[in-house]
Formats: sequence, C-alpha cells, structure tokens
Amino acid sequence: MSRIGRKPINIPQGVELSFSNNVFRVKGAKGVLEQTIHPNMRLEIGEGTVVVTRPNDEKFNRSLHGLTRSLVANALEGVTNGFEKILEINGVGYRAQKQGSNLLMNLGFSHQVIVSETDDIKIDVQGNKVKIKGIDKQKVGQFAANVRSKRPPEPYKGKGVKYLDEIIRRKEGKAGKSVKK
Repeated sequence: MSRIGRKPINIPQGVELSFSNNVFRVKGAKGVLEQTIHPNMRLEIGEGTVVVTRPNDEKFNRSLHGLTRSLVANALEGVTNGFEKILEINGVGYRAQKQGSNLLMNLGFSHQVIVSETDDIKIDVQGNKVKIKGIDKQKVGQFAANVRSKRPPEPYKGKGVKYLDEIIRRKEGKAGKSVKK
C-alpha cells in the first residue's frame, strides 16, 4: 500500500471541506480552492482528518493514491498558510521593481521584462529578491518558473534569475593560450 496515500491528513481549525461529484472543495482563511479527484479515489472525511482510499491494488489506482493524497494535503495547506517561492536576481545592472501590479525587471536586455500579477498570485520585491505568493501550489510554482525562464542563471558567471535555494554549478572559462619562448 502507498506510504504517502495511507497517511491521514489533519484538518486545520477554521477550514471547511466538502466532497461531491469528484470535486474536493476547501475554504479557509486565505481563500477557496477546488480540486477534481479521479473517480476511482474515495475521500473519507472524519472527525478532524481526511483519509484517501483506493478500490483495489491495480497499478493505475496505486499511482493515483499518493497523488490524490498530496493534492488534498496541498489544498488544505494552501488555504491556511499559502505557498511562497523566492527568486534571486544576480548580475551587474540586473534589478527588479514593482510598479502597480506589474513586476519590471532589467535583465541585460535592451528592453525591460514585464510580468503581471494575476488574481491568484501576488508579487513582493525586496532588493534583489522577488517573493511570489499564492494559495495554489501548482500555480505559484509555474509562475515562478515562468519568471525564472526570462533569464535563467548561466553557469560561467552565475548571472540571471534563480531560486533562492538553487545551487548553480559553475564552469571554468576558456583556458588561455600558453606562451612559447
């Protein structure tokens, strides 16, 4: 049986959940999330916990078991605490600033790169760090990946947009010609 899938999920205080027609709906302090669950998976909402069960041990159902549990747990986490990704901008002349609901970035191009906030995603800029916040883990991660893709870090000098905890493996530059005497 799936180690992740069989773990019960604790329901935090102040969170309302409902499950009908394969749609799991969570309402909390930060907002409302809906997640469609595969029809094979069952959610048992008990006193303070949610347990995900599967009908049998077929490979397809086993693969859905842990996934479904993770999706439900992430929805509960999102409406209570939210998710956050922090990006760091490195490079001479590289900078970011917030102007209204837009993120303006100077990334070494001849033009500024502009990324707009969405209804689900909020952006904060502090120096060379950009914080991306939201309640949906998938949307926060995708938005952060899109911002990072505007100028991914390069391996020679480390310039570009990277995740705060990302480690850039540095390469050595060209070796100089040896001088013959």
